[in-house]
Amino acid sequence: MAEPTATEARPTRAYVIHPDLASRTQRREPEHALAEAVALAHALPGIEIVGDEVARLRKPDPGRLFGKGKMAEIGHRLDDAEVDLVLVDGPVSPVQQRNLEKDWRVKLLDRTGLILEIFADRARTREGVLQVELAALSYQRTRLVRAWTHLERQRGGLGFVGGPGETQIEADRRAIDEQMTRLRRQLERVVKTRTLHRAARAKVPYPIVALVGYTNAGKSTLFNRLTGADVLARDMLFATLDPTMRGVHLPSAGGGQGRKIILSDTVGFISDLPTELVAAFRATLEEVLEADLILHVRDISHPETEEQAADVAEILDSLGVDDDVAAIEVWNKIDALSADTRAALRRTDARTQGIQAVSALTGEGLDDLIAAIDARLSDALDEPKTTGTVTLPFSDGRRRAWLHEAGVVEREESGENGLTLHLLWTERQRAGFEAL
Repeated sequence: MAEPTATEARPTRAYVIHPDLASRTQRREPEHALAEAVALAHALPGIEIVGDEVARLRKPDPGRLFGKGKMAEIGHRLDDAEVDLVLVDGPVSPVQQRNLEKDWRVKLLDRTGLILEIFADRARTREGVLQVELAALSYQRTRLVRAWTHLERQRGGLGFVGGPGETQIEADRRAIDEQMTRLRRQLERVVKTRTLHRAARAKVPYPIVALVGYTNAGKSTLFNRLTGADVLARDMLFATLDPTMRGVHLPSAGGGQGRKIILSDTVGFISDLPTELVAAFRATLEEVLEADLILHVRDISHPETEEQAADVAEILDSLGVDDDVAAIEVWNKIDALSADTRAALRRTDARTQGIQAVSALTGEGLDDLIAAIDARLSDALDEPKTTGTVTLPFSDGRRRAWLHEAGVVEREESGENGLTLHLLWTERQRAGFEAL
């Protein structure tokens, strides 16, 4: 094999291990969990996966996670494959990490560290970057390890005045706490701006439809299909991290423009999401709480689609999403199924309210999905329309344009004092107009 040139960096050779604890009751098959961990690893730039395995353990060793025999067995494989980085799909304590790195002579990341690295690579907005930095510091704070015991390095004098000096761990922890406080202040300012944007959107009389789902379920591909936008859509976990919103007109039954909606694409969910990230990315998922309709996008071709759906339901519940919020399950990726299975799913969705089988990739089933979105919004909003009239001066083109954009103008008359518009609108639309 040709050696990489000076300008062409050698990829990091990585090995993925999923520890399978005999004592742990788990919803997923270890092999499927390993496959997801490998997919996570592929989401990191500059990584070459040179091997993976499920490591079965009776109980974790407190010092090294793995027992002596398993340590040696894995160590030989790492040496043979010239591994630089070991990714452990689970929690690894700071002491375990230090010992494993020393014994195997590699860099090691646990599941939380890996996901943080991916999020850091994906974050694009100011809020996303701050959330990642805050989560990383929270994670780092828990991993400060005392490297020595009898002779501690100290700062702050010899201890003759005012008690003993400050240990290095205490100083590091204090520095991290101060940095986290600064980040939280910056984040508060960003979130305040975001809240103002949300308040401005509340004046827009269009319902919000949020796409949610397990990571890599095809949300961004569906978003692109429905909006014509160019959101990053790849066969990669966490391709979308920051929420993306677009206004889109649903086609009407008559063939022209129909109801206008705001469509929101959100970060993908994942099982065992690290606690640091659940807290840090709560704001990113707040768009879901504002939604009039939730589209739960599922990769129906995945062998653990039911388990993934259960994980999504748990996270929505933890966010405080109301059970009464209208929702449609979008069974995506039917193009990856056999013709018979695909036909059976389409028959199921025809009989079952709240389920739509589609392929965001090929477009199959999208017309039915759009019709279902329109119907569910009508049911969910259930807003009666009333007639009304508004007289605007000729110079008030902004509010006139707003009414026409909202599609509430029945007819328009020109008079001496301005334009009189005869309207058919909902209470939400009327309130939005009055807030202008």
